[in-house]
Amino acid sequence: MPRILDGVAIAAAIKQEVAEEASALAARGIRPGLAAVLVGNVAASEIYVRNKVQTCADLGIFSELITPPATVTTEEMLDLVAALNRRDEIDGILIQLPLPAHVDTKALLDAIDPAKDVDGFHPVNAGRLQAGRSALVPCTPAGIIEILKRSIIPIAGQHAVIVGRSDIVGKPAAMLLLHQNATVTICHSKTRNLGEITRQADILVAAIGRPGFITAEMVKPGATLVDVGINRITERAEFERFFAGNAKREAAFAKNGSVIVGDIDPKAFELAGAYTPVPGGVGKLTIAMLMANTVRAAKMRRGI
Repeated sequence: MPRILDGVAIAAAIKQEVAEEASALAARGIRPGLAAVLVGNVAASEIYVRNKVQTCADLGIFSELITPPATVTTEEMLDLVAALNRRDEIDGILIQLPLPAHVDTKALLDAIDPAKDVDGFHPVNAGRLQAGRSALVPCTPAGIIEILKRSIIPIAGQHAVIVGRSDIVGKPAAMLLLHQNATVTICHSKTRNLGEITRQADILVAAIGRPGFITAEMVKPGATLVDVGINRITERAEFERFFAGNAKREAAFAKNGSVIVGDIDPKAFELAGAYTPVPGGVGKLTIAMLMANTVRAAKMRRGI
């Protein structure tokens, strides 16, 4: 039987560690602070950001939610970022994406002080990560490493194949795995003979944003499968493709009109030595790692 890598339990352990670090800092008169900027009224983003704010409160981290209107200009947002950069009680700045089309997202992310870039998106932090130096690392890739390490999955000497080359997940995940002495291959939409490469993977990371893209035929038996995808299935035919005969998922589909599937076809998990489920896997680590980054930023900024 393949082993399920429990993202819920690992996220809870990380949050407990963060709470203990925050408490230790509080004893020294320091309270880590996170500013979350949510532009406009996007329901999914509102829920996600409020979960982050609530988690801050649970762990002893100061948080401030800033909600500019959807009509905000790039210049107004740049002024806001500059003001947050100057505030000493703010250790982390989070700008919830996506932003309205008229706002220059790249300019805003580049304007964040790299020392407060808790999403790890700033070119300075990307460069420091690539160079193997201390940096704030994107939360999802950092969570992948935590899942592997805390589950005692060997990384050094293993062939890790990443399907997806985004700046947010694929590329930083490759760097982190490389720094853990894995041999890393990055694949993408233009890769030829993709299945031949994925079948070589001891650790296969799927982050391509396409439901069930990695099929059983693309997996080496016994491999560790890390599924980063979160795709909502609403069509009955697609549901049957992935979950035919699954009573639990059938009940969820009937109740909600949708279910979540990752970038790996669930049937491929049967071949794995270990895998991260969807939901309950990598996604649960993202907020936990954001909290860890906020506390780390507070310590780094103060030379602790």
